[in-house]
Amino acid sequence: MEQEDHAAFETRTVTEGEDPFRVGSEAGDVATPIHLASTFALPGLDTDLSLENVDPDRGEFLYSRLSNPTRHALEKRLASLEGGEHAMAFSSGTAAIFTTMLSCVEPGDHIVAGDDLYAGTRRMLESVFRDRLDVAVTFVDATETASVEDAVTDETAFIWMETPTNPRMTLCDVRAIANIADSYDTSFGVDNTFASSYFQRPLELGADVVAHSTTKYLNGHSDSVGGAVITSDDDLAEEIAFLQQVGIGDMLAPFDSYLVLRGLKTLSLRMRQHETNAMAIAEYLEDHEAVSAVHYPGLESHPQHSLARRQMDGFGGILSFELAGDLEDAKRFLEALEEFTLAVSVGGVESLIEHPAAMTHEPVPRQEREAIGITDTLIRVSVGVEAPEDLLADLERGFEAIQKPTTTADDD
Repeated sequence: MEQEDHAAFETRTVTEGEDPFRVGSEAGDVATPIHLASTFALPGLDTDLSLENVDPDRGEFLYSRLSNPTRHALEKRLASLEGGEHAMAFSSGTAAIFTTMLSCVEPGDHIVAGDDLYAGTRRMLESVFRDRLDVAVTFVDATETASVEDAVTDETAFIWMETPTNPRMTLCDVRAIANIADSYDTSFGVDNTFASSYFQRPLELGADVVAHSTTKYLNGHSDSVGGAVITSDDDLAEEIAFLQQVGIGDMLAPFDSYLVLRGLKTLSLRMRQHETNAMAIAEYLEDHEAVSAVHYPGLESHPQHSLARRQMDGFGGILSFELAGDLEDAKRFLEALEEFTLAVSVGGVESLIEHPAAMTHEPVPRQEREAIGITDTLIRVSVGVEAPEDLLADLERGFEAIQKPTTTADDD
């Protein structure tokens, strides 16, 4: 049942990595089983002790930290969907990003990163790489490719970008930055979580390595935390795998690997509905008098709409918008909603909504938040797959809560 590389994306989300008649299987199960074993029996002693020379027909698996059949099936599928040769699955997206960066830099090196990043990634760069590992870090406005090029020096060992970004949904030109990285012989990584492999594949645009929080769209059901790294660079893959298996010992557990494998089977279907619903909501918000700005690449008003059309196959299911009010208006709006759940994270089938300044990006100092456009009235939405009319009615409920005057004792 294993598919050739030329099979369509939708087909590979369902069947890539599945092998009912794999070695050791007797049942012919069409879904990869959850292999909970921590260690695996070998058919005999191989006097060549190099793990690289293990014969798959004699026993591919030795110990689950090194490799596990369920995780192996997931990694094979992830590599295929991103158009890469190697994939490694981790216990979280943060672990995946950290291991990738650690594989690319050493003390004295320099990292260039976009300034509009997930707050956890920014804190990692500042508190771990800069403050503890003696790696210089420069944050730049990555929407301007020239700003990226101006920041790169001969000491730059790694360039790191998100596109679209969290939470303002800005884009960087992946192909243009890849060319800059090549000219400086620098590794270039992209967090592709918000777009998913369905809508964007940075390796095809020249990136060296791609990371995902599998917690989000790849799993899609808000019931598993994980991360993944995909690359076609053999040397980089070897270094990441070494750190994953030996240096750090961080891997995705078999049960979570199974959950992501299951979630990926409906990735194409889910992403199409996420996008349809997000577009309907973005257009509704753009016309609403209580909204001062909408950030969604699918809108023609988005300053990088043309770039999104060039490097993406769609616009995704996440957007953010600015209320034309103050912090109290944002609070009343959010607390009035019934269909949207007030919660961090994105990418699940259910619609989630959050306030970046008070939630995901609260650790970022106010001055830095405001410099990149994260105001007290910015709201981020992860649009689910519910009926769009119910979601729109819920948003209207929130706007009514803003417009409704507060009742006081004097009014009674």
